[in-house]
Order: sequence, then C-alpha cells, then structure tokens
Amino acid sequence: MNEKDIVDLYQSGSHSTYEIAERYNTYPNKIRRILVKNGVEMKTRSQAQKTALSKGRAKHPTKGNKRSKEERLKISSTVQKYWKNMSSEEYNRRCSEARQRWHSLDEVERARITSLAIEAVRKAGKEGSKMEKFLLQELTGLGYEVQFHKKNLIPNENLEIDLYIPSLKTIIEIDGPSHFLPIWGEEKLQKQIKSDDQKTGLVLSKGFVVLRVKNMLDFVSLASKEKLIKDVTEQLKIIANKFPAKSKRFIEIEL
Repeated sequence: MNEKDIVDLYQSGSHSTYEIAERYNTYPNKIRRILVKNGVEMKTRSQAQKTALSKGRAKHPTKGNKRSKEERLKISSTVQKYWKNMSSEEYNRRCSEARQRWHSLDEVERARITSLAIEAVRKAGKEGSKMEKFLLQELTGLGYEVQFHKKNLIPNENLEIDLYIPSLKTIIEIDGPSHFLPIWGEEKLQKQIKSDDQKTGLVLSKGFVVLRVKNMLDFVSLASKEKLIKDVTEQLKIIANKFPAKSKRFIEIEL
C-alpha cells in the first residue's frame, strides 16, 4: 500500500477515504490514519458530504421530499419561538453583525438593495402584504364576504381599510414591524403611530369593530399564519354571536 499514492488521491479532491479504502480493499479509518500521519488536513464533515452528494454516493436528506404540513408547522414554530425568546444580547449581536454586513457593501450594492426595499414597500401598499393576502384568501374560503383595501368606508375621509367584513361591521388592520419599530427612523415611526391612532379612533367613533393584528416579526412563518387565522376567526365568531359593547370594540392580536 503506497502511502504517497493514497495522499495524492485524497488531496486531488476527487476521492474520499471511503473510495480509497475500497480501492485498496481496506477500511476508511486505516486510510484516515495514513493521511493524518502524513500531515494531510482532513476534510470537514460538511465538505465530505458535499463531495459524496456531487458524486452520487449519498442522497440529499431533503431534496425531492415534500414535507407534511405538520412537519413544516413544527419547524416554523421552532424558528418563531427562537426569535421571540431571543435574549437582548443575542438580538443586539445580530443587529450589529447586520449593520457591519451592510456597511461592508459598496455604494452601488447598497443603492440597489435600498431601491428593491422601497419598491417592495410600495408594492405591498398597493397590492397588499403577504399577511393581508393570506388572511383574505382564508376568510373568503371560510365563507366570509371580505372587502380588500376598502376605500370610502367613511364618507369624506381619505381612509383605506386593509380588510372589511360588512356583515360583522368589522375592519381588520395588519400592522408589520414598521408600525412599532423605528425601521425607517424615529420620525417616521412617530408619524405612523399617530396615523394609526387617528384611523382607529375615527373608525371606532362610527360604530365599527377594529381588529388590529400586530405582527412583530419581519417574516411571515407558517406558524404565525396558523396563529393568525385561528385568533382572527375566534374573534369573528364572538362578534357574530354578540356585537361587542362600545368599550370593547377595539381588539388586538399579537403574533
């Protein structure tokens, strides 16, 4: 067994310890010991797996497999729980790393990303956010008549309602992180808060129920979708059973 040939085969990157062992009719650990003895830096497990996948010796654990809804919900719930329970130290560390990555980009790339973000916000404002569209689809599927981005609900007032259910005289507002956090700066946040308060007060004064959904995370997970439809439908059933008193017509749901 020529140790130099073994080293050359491994360092060429095209042969694993398993393949070399097969060639020499021995076992992988023996090949590994020879390589270590000759000062060869061993591949990490990730690198070895990547090589095995590329050569067809191993099957990708998830590729081509469709996860069940229960599996996806479990994964989504775990991710959501992780973010919600994150310590302030870990959150600040992640924010700091994100800022560093942002400032490490050149001006052209930063301008490109900023432009995409502005366009996404504009599109969501015009066409509705993912959460709004999801709720519209689910409620419609359950038999509710839902008016999407309803305008002129209150005469002479320039208001647009995210979702309106006429039969229950109930409006649903979906508020993302920019309604609570200074994502676009403190000044814009205060304007947003003032606008939300004025809108809520005006609608309540006209006898409507306001169901305001606070989505504190900047991504829409399967778990948050499941919680959203569950909580919203529960509240709608309560309203349908007995229209709430004036003091109980403002309802908040936090995801």
